[in-house]
Amino acid sequence: MLHSRGRVLDVTSLDDLDRRLAEGVRSLAGWRVLRLDLTERGPALLERSLAQSLFLGCEFAEGEDDAVRRAGGVVLHAIPDVPVDPYRAGLYSPAELYDAPRYEDTLDARAYAWSRRGAGPEDALAMALHDHHVDAALGEWVAGREVVGVMGGHALERGSEAYADAARLGHTLAARLTVATGGGPGAMEAANLGAFVPGDASGQASAALDAALAAVARVPSFRPDIGTWARVALDVVEATAGGRESLGIPTWHYGHEPPNPFATAIAKFFRNAPREALLLEVCTAGIVFLPGAGGTVQEVFQDACENYYADRTSVAPMVLVGRRHWTEDLPVWPLLQALARGRSMEPHVHLVDSVEEAVAVVVAEVSRRVDG
Repeated sequence: MLHSRGRVLDVTSLDDLDRRLAEGVRSLAGWRVLRLDLTERGPALLERSLAQSLFLGCEFAEGEDDAVRRAGGVVLHAIPDVPVDPYRAGLYSPAELYDAPRYEDTLDARAYAWSRRGAGPEDALAMALHDHHVDAALGEWVAGREVVGVMGGHALERGSEAYADAARLGHTLAARLTVATGGGPGAMEAANLGAFVPGDASGQASAALDAALAAVARVPSFRPDIGTWARVALDVVEATAGGRESLGIPTWHYGHEPPNPFATAIAKFFRNAPREALLLEVCTAGIVFLPGAGGTVQEVFQDACENYYADRTSVAPMVLVGRRHWTEDLPVWPLLQALARGRSMEPHVHLVDSVEEAVAVVVAEVSRRVDG
């Protein structure tokens, strides 16, 4: 389903803050000031209206944080012993999450271990703040982009034909749209890989894609060694010139499933429920569902529920790939078809057999919406 989002103003440097104050701004409503040393800026701030402003992880001169609160601002100080930045202003890059040679030492692994240790009140607050700010950064990142989702099972191994099909799907879609996935391994990684590897104007599979698929096939699975699995992918990323942007939205809730390094922007959340909702929400060009199991089925019907209650202008297309899988192995299609009957979503729910058909449906749906 299609949604709209609000915006806030992030101020992340003293130079930016000073410039804006010098321009004569009188109200900081909607401002989010992040991790700045404001010990010499208190008087200038208190001359302005501070209602509906946020100061996150900032330092103040003694007593000035309380003065800011009395003036209507919200002040939240740094939270100690937290591996992530609760107030981060942007999405993650693969290099940030895989920031150490051994996976066990990476930010990704440390954040997962911290999230599993049993959260106290400060830990819970840090996770909530982190997810809130990643949500805000995600909204900024997708603004102005036409995003298509690719969902599918995490167990799909590199080197398999199904993995190559998912990569070709991402590769072809990325010629026209921004590809988004759940950010994990398997079909999700394959779609991000295909989207990342540049292609020609036609969007057809390239020799570079074949080479990338052959390279990662040397380590088919993230089990038993996530580090080796990730390093092969990071080597491909480093060796690929002109890689294209794509989005991954994984979660530390499924910490045993590592984020794939082919998504250039990664919105990683601690809580899975808002992550699932946001993953569906950002896919304004619709979602292609590759064969999957429990998680993919959940996403099909979560998306179907959004579309079921949407008006005609807010329905986003759904494309299920694999007739046998969705009618026999997991007979989702008959129920989805019955659910859609007579609703605005009915003409936008599709069952196809190949990734080529899926691309054709998505392109046609996007063109139809653009044409009015």
